[in-house]
Amino acid sequence: MRFLIAFLLLFISVNSFATGYDVFGIGIYDIKFDGKDTNEVTDYRYERRFDKSLINIGPEEDNFFYLKPFMGFEYTGDNATYFITGVYIEEDIDEIIGRNKNLINFTPSFGFGYYDDGNGKKLGNSLEFRTSLEFSYNLKNKNRIGLSLSHISNANIGDKNPGVEIISLSYQVPY
Repeated sequence: MRFLIAFLLLFISVNSFATGYDVFGIGIYDIKFDGKDTNEVTDYRYERRFDKSLINIGPEEDNFFYLKPFMGFEYTGDNATYFITGVYIEEDIDEIIGRNKNLINFTPSFGFGYYDDGNGKKLGNSLEFRTSLEFSYNLKNKNRIGLSLSHISNANIGDKNPGVEIISLSYQVPY
């Protein structure tokens, strides 16, 4: 409970001075591409992505590889909850390939947080890590539609580490 209160206080304080995107997602939790047993359920996701760079990895003139923070949570149809914070990089694919349309974004992210399995899949630890790859399309109203593939696991720090994959659609709204 202390973790949740600290998470909410941090979210409110960071949020009051930032701009970025609110990300609303729905997807399939525990999807398998290799035919193994799965317990697929619906995954609901909310993230707040802040458009404030923490670290600039590349040359300033290239506007390349700015690490930015995000916070959020996921909830599954079998009552698993996951509170997450982490960093993401956002790249304009059209700029990389030399077009000036700014239609497609690539957003890889890495985060960690508190996981409670509820009635769902036992991931082996309360501390879990998530990596995601996302492509999104910019709409005329500056909102976005995205498709992402994510993996949640405990990096073998728990008793077991089955991990899950999540494929989801998102709708992103600037704030």
